[in-house]
Amino acid sequence: MIDPRVLVTTSRDPSSRLSAFAKEIRLLLPTSIRLNRGNLILPNLVTSAQASGLSDIILLHEHRGTPTALTLSHFPHGPTISFSLHNVVLRHDIPNSSRGTVSESYPHLIFEGFTSKLGLRIVKILKHIFPPREAITNKTKMGSRVVTFKNIEDSIEVRHHVFVKTGYQSVELAEVGPRMTMRCFEIRGGTLENKDGDVEWRMNQYTRTAKKKDYL
Repeated sequence: MIDPRVLVTTSRDPSSRLSAFAKEIRLLLPTSIRLNRGNLILPNLVTSAQASGLSDIILLHEHRGTPTALTLSHFPHGPTISFSLHNVVLRHDIPNSSRGTVSESYPHLIFEGFTSKLGLRIVKILKHIFPPREAITNKTKMGSRVVTFKNIEDSIEVRHHVFVKTGYQSVELAEVGPRMTMRCFEIRGGTLENKDGDVEWRMNQYTRTAKKKDYL
């Protein structure tokens, strides 16, 4: 298995809060790099990322300083998946986050509540941007951090914790951020700049208002 090389960047002229959020997403993904986009237009950004041998790109969007969307695109042929972002909390806004230092270790991933075909598809896409790690067979292989994706009625709650040693043989989980809720609204073929890719799934107004039905 090859470690993914993910480029994390933002819409143009990002606010200081979106830039800080991009740095935290970069820390969440241990084999990613962050790029200050400058004036690069989307097709040029994608071309240069592919030429540099990167495997994926994450583009973060905002509205008036609040992160509002995350688009993840896999090279060279897609898919491209788009999420709206809600309740984004940065590291310094999380109580006691300073207890845990964010390590660059490969995180243990927990996916909970994804049962449908679409849900499992999203799990597969998200797993791909984290480097694979060995199965945990004993405590020494646990690693030092955990990233959790918990699906609750099609809202994906994302949490990032590290293990903090509190005694000779005792550890606790400390939340270090970022914390957010993600809602998938589209999966399509092709890469980011290709707006004509075949739509694999899209949340439409009827999907949104159909009560009682969960898609993930």
